[in-house]
Amino acid sequence: MNLDEKISEVKKILDDAKNILIGAGAGLSTAAGLNHGGERFKKYFADFEEKYNFHDMYSGGFYPYETMGEFWAFWARNILFNRYDQPKSTVHQKLLQIVRDKNYFVLTTDVDHLFQNNGFDKSKLFYTQGDYGLFQCSTPCHQKTYDNEKIVREMFAHEKNMSVPEKYFPRCPKCGEIMTTNLRIDDKFVEDSGWKAAAYRYKKFLSSHLNDEIIFLELGVGGNTPGIIKFPFWQMTAQNPKSKYICINFGESFAPKEILPQSYLIDADIKEVLEKL
Repeated sequence: MNLDEKISEVKKILDDAKNILIGAGAGLSTAAGLNHGGERFKKYFADFEEKYNFHDMYSGGFYPYETMGEFWAFWARNILFNRYDQPKSTVHQKLLQIVRDKNYFVLTTDVDHLFQNNGFDKSKLFYTQGDYGLFQCSTPCHQKTYDNEKIVREMFAHEKNMSVPEKYFPRCPKCGEIMTTNLRIDDKFVEDSGWKAAAYRYKKFLSSHLNDEIIFLELGVGGNTPGIIKFPFWQMTAQNPKSKYICINFGESFAPKEILPQSYLIDADIKEVLEKL
């Protein structure tokens, strides 16, 4: 079966579907144009690349900078261009056209807010790994997060020579310690009330449809954190003979033999496939 035939088959399945659980990874954001390497990285971080010799934004997020000023110079740019000053995503908008009239829910490890910024219902989204748009206490002294757009723009505006002056560093309103990004990188990740509410809605969606006809639609999920989306999708497909597993991912579209009869695997560019769907 060639690519167009596979896409036609998947289109019919999605057209007929009532319940769809979308699992989205970094590959979907890349398809939308938010590439963390290449020319886009060089456009915004050429100075960091020259000084520290890393070649993508992901690596830059884990780099042990010499000063806190450099740390915040990197993160102010990273958050600004990947969360706030981002272009509209035709990829996400086309995905929304496919599922808008369905009973859908989105589980994503992406932290760039592309789903919500392109029209998806916030109540149907679970950003399990955090959000670029939130800060938390680095300690953390309490389980709360804070919107960071104003602080990020202020740091970006006052950056000089790859450094942000200390007076612009974000500080916890409770204890005064430096704040940090609300991203799951260690055991200090804050699961605030919004995160817990989204986790509850996700569990409720699952419990309501685990034995129903349901489509597990996996988009751009790689091998970095397979235990969040990929492995659970495989397991839930295996446990429910009424379900179907669809994986669209360039270079990483596969499934275990146990669920192959229920699987539809498209190894192609996500943007191209969604346009045809």
